[in-house]
Amino acid sequence: MGAKEAAHTPSDSGVLDGQSAGPMVPRLVLGARLRILREEQQVSREAAGQVIRASRSKISRLEGGRHGFKLRDVADLLTLYGVTGEAERATLLTLAEQANTPAWWQYYNDVVPAWMQTYLGAEQAASLIRCFEVQRVPGLLQIPDYARASIRLAHPGACAEEIDRRVMLRMTRQRILHRRPAAQLWAVIDEAALRRPVGGIGTMRAQLRHLIEICQLPQVTVQIVPFLAGGHAAEGGPVTILRLPGGQLPDVVYLEQLATALYPDRPTEIEYYWDVMNRLVVEAESPDETATILHRILQET
Repeated sequence: MGAKEAAHTPSDSGVLDGQSAGPMVPRLVLGARLRILREEQQVSREAAGQVIRASRSKISRLEGGRHGFKLRDVADLLTLYGVTGEAERATLLTLAEQANTPAWWQYYNDVVPAWMQTYLGAEQAASLIRCFEVQRVPGLLQIPDYARASIRLAHPGACAEEIDRRVMLRMTRQRILHRRPAAQLWAVIDEAALRRPVGGIGTMRAQLRHLIEICQLPQVTVQIVPFLAGGHAAEGGPVTILRLPGGQLPDVVYLEQLATALYPDRPTEIEYYWDVMNRLVVEAESPDETATILHRILQET
């Protein structure tokens, strides 16, 4: 299957365990349903916001699955939208309860910024994750020592306990690659990230050996963009696209920056980033060459 086909093949990975996947999927399902109901009734976001004593932007966040739901707010919106059937109201209110269920990563709220919450929810629920990294090995493929060194660079003022918690969070996130059904990870990595000895030579060698090993898993695909490839489609920085299970929810695009992140969510924007990702896999070396390239870099490190 080609990159373009794989990128747009609906997920058939089945139902995920709610405890591990967290509230992201019910939030998105409920938000999408509320948006459809509002548009069918030709109610503006401003008018909907007035009913629940909220702003237009909050309605937008609710409909985009980027905010938790109060049961009273959902009930009031359903009344506004003319939803009177007991069965539909009960279903949507149950989704609202599920959307507020604490996720396991909330234990790490002290080290997870608000702008990353949406990403973690999408990542832990995802059936497919496509990413491109320029400066670092992707977090889902990092070993503890590499993660620790990378986190220290990003948070130079953090104490040892905070660093430990950030490392533990990153390692726990990787469980999605080993659950049933496992998330499919397709990572494209710039050669620069593999040549940069984060944490020192010993740590980098161990990280390269880990990449060689984990690439053998059927759910993990890694491609490398070599220096000799010249320019590439994503020179603006790292990109992650997450596909959620069921085939009905919108994909999530995540652009992490130093102190915040962007989530482009217009259909044309999502399609644009899929096009970028699909061009990257063509410009990168074949997955069949990844182990050979990693062995060569390991020998030269």
